[in-house]
Amino acid sequence: PKFDPTAVAYVNIRVNGAEVPGGSSLAPKIGPLGLSPKKVGDDIAKATADYKGMRVTCLLTIQNRIAKVSIVPSASSLIIKALKEPPRDRKKQKNISHSGNIPIEELYKIARTMQPKSMARGFEGVVKEMLGTANSVGCTVDGQNPKELSDLIAAGEYEVPTK
Repeated sequence: PKFDPTAVAYVNIRVNGAEVPGGSSLAPKIGPLGLSPKKVGDDIAKATADYKGMRVTCLLTIQNRIAKVSIVPSASSLIIKALKEPPRDRKKQKNISHSGNIPIEELYKIARTMQPKSMARGFEGVVKEMLGTANSVGCTVDGQNPKELSDLIAAGEYEVPTK
């Protein structure tokens, strides 16, 4: 088959931030597209440098045998990043609890980032989704339990901006 330089291929891959993913996980996905797994691995490591120590999903956009790496942020990785914890070494520290505190404005900012991916009808629903994620990560929001804050929003006792 003749190679079409205008065709765009998308490859999703989940990697550890700031680490070169193993060739064995990359090769079957990008080998048939005519790219070197080693080169793409280095690009991924460079692009995920500020997510060191946590797993992030990357979207490889491949056109004309050139791969562009963009990070698809997940709610949990954005929340953990907002806690401003020192990067952890995943080989030494396992199942770490993130017992920090996030200001509510920061949570709104994360919710705005995640809104296009969310299935919620309005912004309030997206905020409640982020509160649920904060709860499962194990941090507090404005010094309160995220679950309680979510219940207050549901009862209409807590104001959430419309956008």
